[in-house]
Amino acid sequence: MEVSRKPLIVHTAVFPARYESLASISQFIRQAAAQAELDSTGVYRVDSAVDEACSNIIEHAYGNRVTGNIECTCQIDDTALTIILRDYGRPFNPNAIPEPDVTAPLEERTDHGLGLLFIRKWMDEVHYEFSEQGNTLTLVKYRKPPKQ
Repeated sequence: MEVSRKPLIVHTAVFPARYESLASISQFIRQAAAQAELDSTGVYRVDSAVDEACSNIIEHAYGNRVTGNIECTCQIDDTALTIILRDYGRPFNPNAIPEPDVTAPLEERTDHGLGLLFIRKWMDEVHYEFSEQGNTLTLVKYRKPPKQ
């Protein structure tokens, strides 16, 4: 269930949808995660999930074209760090990708779906909206309340 939260801090940046942007996106995300006072494990999980999501956007939404952007918004409130990734590439329905069978022998596994699996495991909430107008991925990582 998605909870409505009033953000206390909001940062937005737009990055070219290229693999070369992943380091800058990571720096942006790590700064927001630190500002949200996530512990080192939380920072790592958020950064890794966003890196995987942005890599998917670059490869699948934009097909490695040199044009296109990823809009990244970080919202920090009393309970969570929320990251909203928007792109205007090909529509994508992640729910259409079956969860990989990680118990199958390696030679029988497909090379699709592991990234989505990791994103779902690393984040506390994952929401997708997709349409002909664009794709929106919302990732939520819960945080401890600010110190009083």
